[in-house]
Amino acid sequence: MDKVFIKDLRAQAIIGIFDWEREVRQEIKMDFEFDFSCLKAAKSDDIKDALDYKSIAKKVIAFVEGSKYKLIESLGENIIKLIKKDFPDLKITLTISKPGALRGAKDVGIILSR
Repeated sequence: MDKVFIKDLRAQAIIGIFDWEREVRQEIKMDFEFDFSCLKAAKSDDIKDALDYKSIAKKVIAFVEGSKYKLIESLGENIIKLIKKDFPDLKITLTISKPGALRGAKDVGIILSR
């Protein structure tokens, strides 16, 4: 299976369990990997046969920026559900993180595969 990816997509969100996190937007960083056959698009050279990653990115950014989850696990799961509404059979791997959330670490996050 081929892979389509989006790397380092960023958005601002209300996320976290502490009082201050409920009032301040924090940066969320996302990497996506989609199992998607590129054969049809390669043969036709037509955008309608490709995975519309621009549309996916716009929906995800709007969703994240409008969200108010406490846990990154909840945010990540619901991002995948959002994408699967339009692409129910698509295998998605999402790496989602909060850069700077842990002192001494560059990044902290989770990897979900659905």
